[in-house]
Amino acid sequence: MSMPLTNLNFKSSSSSPIQSDFYHAIRQLRAPEPRGVQYGPGDCLVLFGELFQKGYANGLVQAATQRGMKVIYATVGRREGKALRALNAEELAAAPKPLINIPLEAGFDLELDQEGELGKAPVDQLSGLGLKDWEACKINWDSIEKSRQKGIHRFRSSTEKYLQELEAHIPAGANVLFAHLMAGGVPRTKIVMPIMNRVFKGTGDRHLSSEYFWGTEIGRFCSLNFYEVTADTFNHLIELSTPLRERLQAKGQKVAYSAYGYHGTEVFFEGAYRWQTYTPYVQGFAKKRLEDHARRWTQKGVTATVYNCPEILTNSSSIFQGVELPLYPLLNGLRHCLRNEGGANHHRVKEIFASTQAVLKEEAALEKLLETCEAALVSNEIQEHCYFDRWPQHNNREQMDLMLKTSDAFFEMHRDPKNLLTSILSEVVFSSCGRVMIEDALTPKAPVSWLNHDVVARGFLA
Repeated sequence: MSMPLTNLNFKSSSSSPIQSDFYHAIRQLRAPEPRGVQYGPGDCLVLFGELFQKGYANGLVQAATQRGMKVIYATVGRREGKALRALNAEELAAAPKPLINIPLEAGFDLELDQEGELGKAPVDQLSGLGLKDWEACKINWDSIEKSRQKGIHRFRSSTEKYLQELEAHIPAGANVLFAHLMAGGVPRTKIVMPIMNRVFKGTGDRHLSSEYFWGTEIGRFCSLNFYEVTADTFNHLIELSTPLRERLQAKGQKVAYSAYGYHGTEVFFEGAYRWQTYTPYVQGFAKKRLEDHARRWTQKGVTATVYNCPEILTNSSSIFQGVELPLYPLLNGLRHCLRNEGGANHHRVKEIFASTQAVLKEEAALEKLLETCEAALVSNEIQEHCYFDRWPQHNNREQMDLMLKTSDAFFEMHRDPKNLLTSILSEVVFSSCGRVMIEDALTPKAPVSWLNHDVVARGFLA
């Protein structure tokens, strides 16, 4: 059922320009610059992690290809039970080339704490738990630490083999951009997803506080695995590729590293671009560590940048229902940019709006959707979870009720639940972000940069 959209507790947005030494937003597209300042033909994009459909990295690959760069692909491998393997012949035949077929899966949730029949993986400790008894779960942390260390060793060993094979694929004289694609780390065991569904999708009596969950034994386990997958893999990559980087630099080639972050986004509502964020984003703690790695390596003279990109809705983010709410105001951003700045591709905005209206049920549904979205974004319930200096914040019941009921109402406005406006807008975001990242990554202005809806709109219209 759709929610009644009256009698909500609205107030004017308390958002204001971010005042922080750590906040650097890329506002404008960069003009074409010579190779060596920006990437160009003959240079190389190296994917550190696997490219999946409808994700941010597709825009980066698209932008690199348009610039004449060579793209080198990778895989995280596949699991058969707890055994990790490389792609088989059939899988490899269907994959893009060239691809280095060394499994780069990170994390330790399936890692045995010791070899042999007595070995136990962290997920084994959660086996058999149900929603009635998970809160009382007590984890053997000595076993967890052994698995974590073994997982780190496996990942670093695989990365070293990957880097050895990679060198032969890098063209002579090529500048290189490593694109870190690692994210996630949800333990692969039955009990975790039902718990997370209550955290991210629970309303009323089904609501589960993300702060409470994060303080439990299982929450702590999730946190450790998130850090390993989302953040520390970036550090391992930069550290282990130091010999290769130095060899390339000795030949006059430049090497840079990029990673995908999320730390809220400025979107256009109440007539201006204002920072807001999705809550509860428990991955945010790992994303902050990812940012710290970039800052630390930058201080050491390495070109490393985390790009905090806008919210999109993908297969991997679909558990975070409500994350798509700030995506809709991109339509307002496109209108605003077109009205005030124009753009060579102004016809594309008309095409987007035509496609948008086509997936919605009613003739006036688009304006109703945008008005409802703005009302939610300026509400007390949402604004109280949009403080930059407190990010990432945990949820509460009132905020989740409003966000999820609004999200449900939006989904009901569509003609087909499998053909969503968010898919159209997500493609705008990742294609524009890919362009901005390629322009910036070789000579970045900051170790952490925000790509907000203003530069996304400019990238789409340019």
